[in-house]
Amino acid sequence: MSVFSATDFDRHEQVIFGSHGESGLRCIVAVHNTVRGPALGGCRMWDYASDDAALKDVLRLSRGMTYKAAVAGLPFGGGKAVIIGDPHSEKSEALLRAYGRFIDTLGGRYITAEDVGTTVADMDIVRQETGFATGLSGGAGDPSPATALGVYLGIRAAVEHALGRDSLAGIRIAVQGLGSVGYRLCRHLAEAGAELFVSDIRAGAMDKAVRDLHAQAVDPGEIHGLEVDVFAPCALGEAINDDTLGRLKAPIVAGAANNQLAEPRHGPELMRRGVLYAPDYVINAGGLIKVADEVTGHSPAMVAKKVEGIHQTLRQIFARAKAENAATSVIADKLAEERLLGPPPAFIAA
Repeated sequence: MSVFSATDFDRHEQVIFGSHGESGLRCIVAVHNTVRGPALGGCRMWDYASDDAALKDVLRLSRGMTYKAAVAGLPFGGGKAVIIGDPHSEKSEALLRAYGRFIDTLGGRYITAEDVGTTVADMDIVRQETGFATGLSGGAGDPSPATALGVYLGIRAAVEHALGRDSLAGIRIAVQGLGSVGYRLCRHLAEAGAELFVSDIRAGAMDKAVRDLHAQAVDPGEIHGLEVDVFAPCALGEAINDDTLGRLKAPIVAGAANNQLAEPRHGPELMRRGVLYAPDYVINAGGLIKVADEVTGHSPAMVAKKVEGIHQTLRQIFARAKAENAATSVIADKLAEERLLGPPPAFIAA
């Protein structure tokens, strides 16, 4: 496995592989950039098809965290961790403790939190072995409510810009993925009067959305091609790829998933097709804002203000993209890189 020649290697500062034989831990931590502060990002546990697939994921996710923190104005850099394994059958207290000890060896360059396949309770265990874990039950807790709220506000901004509507009443929205963020997002959307179409690989999750939110269940293989106003990817990455682009009918793509574009070229391609894209690391920053608050020692009021700011940030990106005749993904990257070149914000430890 070559890291430096990997397609998704982007001048990462560190890529560290860790293992622990007794617990079965196999993990990769990628520290992308610490110009603005220590790297902060979640730990994803997933049964990857190969080590190369795990490396690709952690490289892409960690870069996204750098850009997410920069655009959100947070005093952190970007990092991510992945644990290779099935979280339902291979996760154990021994494995989580071994992971915590491994994180501790990095000396604070990377601060870990929950992500897909890990939970607040897991981070409580990790914290017993290292001070560099956040999103704890006695602190910020579950970041998904903040993520869902930020995505909801981002969808409102996209609908205002693309459709000229200041209300979501009657807006048709296809939500792909009904995990902790996706379901909460659907609840916000339903309360705003949107018409929901939902898909998930778990039939029970769809049944719950149909029963509680009056959503319409859609086969996961068909969710991309619906005649709707908004397509909201809220599952794993690469929802927008060469295959789905040809089937996409929604004029807006705005959802919670990380790395929604399979390739950077898909951003300009969405623009060419007349689709407004809400850049993933901008619209889904609410969770990062929430767990960062636990580290910096700010207040719930500050979290609320920053999450609410996602709406205005997206409006600015949409306006700048229109003025410069550029893809929103390109403009978001420019904004992040401008902030990375500027003076880092003050870091206030809790």
